[in-house]
Amino acid sequence: MMMPNPTKPQMKPLIRKSHTYDQKASSDLGSAHQEFQVPTNLVQHLWFRSRESLADDGLVYDPIAAQACKRCQLAPECLTGELDQQQLLYATLTQLCDSQVQQFLSHNPDAWIINVGAGLDTRFYRLDNGRCHWVELDVTENLVWRQRLFHKNERYRLECGSVDDLTWLDELNIPEQASVMVVCEHALLDCNEQQTANFIQSLSRYFTHAHACLVLAGDKSSSALGQKLGSGKYAHGLSSPIDSVLNWLPWAQWVKAFSPLDQQCNRWKFWQRLLCKISQVKKRLTPQLVLVKW
Repeated sequence: MMMPNPTKPQMKPLIRKSHTYDQKASSDLGSAHQEFQVPTNLVQHLWFRSRESLADDGLVYDPIAAQACKRCQLAPECLTGELDQQQLLYATLTQLCDSQVQQFLSHNPDAWIINVGAGLDTRFYRLDNGRCHWVELDVTENLVWRQRLFHKNERYRLECGSVDDLTWLDELNIPEQASVMVVCEHALLDCNEQQTANFIQSLSRYFTHAHACLVLAGDKSSSALGQKLGSGKYAHGLSSPIDSVLNWLPWAQWVKAFSPLDQQCNRWKFWQRLLCKISQVKKRLTPQLVLVKW
């Protein structure tokens, strides 16, 4: 896709932070002489994956993210809140999503993966099988940042679009019989319940058969307990994501949900692991990965 010729981003020398916690951040960002001032909402997840890649017990190995972080300035907002918990929750959801996409590609090696709200996601570099068709979809500004930070690859393409306007679907020219998975890891967390329902229903009307891999927020995510688990402030909250999706898509073949608290990771605290025993609670306190087939 032809992108507008962007203006050169503002650059300035790397500033070393004196706070003891930020020693880890400094090592993550490396010793680059110049850095991009990437928007916080984009760079934080990139930084989380970079930190995971450098940790002995990391859940995600992402050297592309680690390399890109050396060229980015870490905004002060990235260093506030329950950082370790935010990173653990994010990394767990990322690992869950990676697993589902990889499994889908193992059965459908020539499939189309449409990554909606791609941001600075690097899943393509981690999972590309050399045969799939990969589309990174986002607003123009975010796509420009992708072009600046990541090397080009003929295995994927960039498309401008959002969850609110699905006219971009017609521009993809996907063969009618192709296997399709739509991945929406973060974009729907900024959408209210009605917008989320409209997006999923629109996809089901466009694709006769497809899979969707979505991250949807529990309705107690913004509670004090949810925040202690690393959850953020989301635009929607669902008491039962499976029931909600089935209400929106009654013709779905099946809907499955995966809670990050179900993942066996020693970094979850003891009291957090106890929540796994209370299935209804754990579904509501954090976002979940929801897999849909219709």
